[in-house]
Amino acid sequence: MTEKGLLIHKKNRWRYTVSFFILFVLLIAFLICNLCAGTVALAGGEIFEILSGSGKNETVYHIIWDIRMPISLESLLLGGALAVSGFLLQTFFHNPIAGPFVLGLSSGAKLAVALVMIYMLGHGIAVKSWVLIAGAFAGAMVSMGFVLVVSGRVKSMSILVICGIMIGYICSAITDFLVTFADDSNIVNLHNWTMGSFSGIDWSDLRIIMPMVGISMVLTFMLSKPMGAYQLGEDYARNLGVNVRLFRVSLIVLSSLLAACVTAFAGPISFVGIAVPHLMKSLFQTAKPVLMIPACFLGGSVFCLMCDLIARTVFSPVELSISSVTALFGAPVVIYMMLARRQQ
Repeated sequence: MTEKGLLIHKKNRWRYTVSFFILFVLLIAFLICNLCAGTVALAGGEIFEILSGSGKNETVYHIIWDIRMPISLESLLLGGALAVSGFLLQTFFHNPIAGPFVLGLSSGAKLAVALVMIYMLGHGIAVKSWVLIAGAFAGAMVSMGFVLVVSGRVKSMSILVICGIMIGYICSAITDFLVTFADDSNIVNLHNWTMGSFSGIDWSDLRIIMPMVGISMVLTFMLSKPMGAYQLGEDYARNLGVNVRLFRVSLIVLSSLLAACVTAFAGPISFVGIAVPHLMKSLFQTAKPVLMIPACFLGGSVFCLMCDLIARTVFSPVELSISSVTALFGAPVVIYMMLARRQQ
């Protein structure tokens, strides 16, 4: 390695180290803020006492362990999962505008979950978490199937994105129709879920979310090397021995599974899958999957923790839709990204 190349290598390593350090600091900071802030404000000392086991206040214990900690961990896990899902889709389509919300995956998953819940609640059947995930995954795969069929007929990525948006609108319209004309009061409450929310989660749900997201992330990280070759072109990946057909199927399944897990528990959440990967690429100045996969997970976690904090506290005790807050911060990033690409 030349002296110039060694200097660039050291500079890049320093950038990566500092960037990951910033993300970790922001993650811890927003996690603590989410535990402190709410209708009942708590001091950092009270939280430390409860977490260390020395706290005796049962009310504070209940607020932290039974309400705020599950919600905060859900925001962390599902935010990271959604950002990684967006990165996988952007890699698959070679398009930075691709994402689970834009391509209709989240809307397809939302429609499937709504159908499952309406049927089961209408027949007095308890709704299990794994059933919701399975339904959301099926809906996401159906939406992805339509997108893939369209991608085989059109060559323009802009047309493909527009078709994905239209699929999302159709699924959302059907879901709103079903929810609006539902009779059961529990089913009518699905309207809040369709707007996107991290509230209402408990530890039993996290026992499903943690292994689902954890296993998916491990499998995704195992694809980082062929993903890097695929970013340079399908022919290049084939020359390196990558089974492109199997690899593309793996990307679709993993991105749909991550998006389905998010939608099943939190509803559709917009712009996280598009904005966060772009922000991470700008921060790290690279698109290497071995760096971008953990970076997108951390960035998505920070982004959703921040948005959930705003949604719960700005107009407290009224809670905003999480999707509205993510759109408020994510949409300007997407607009800037599109304008920058047009100038290039």
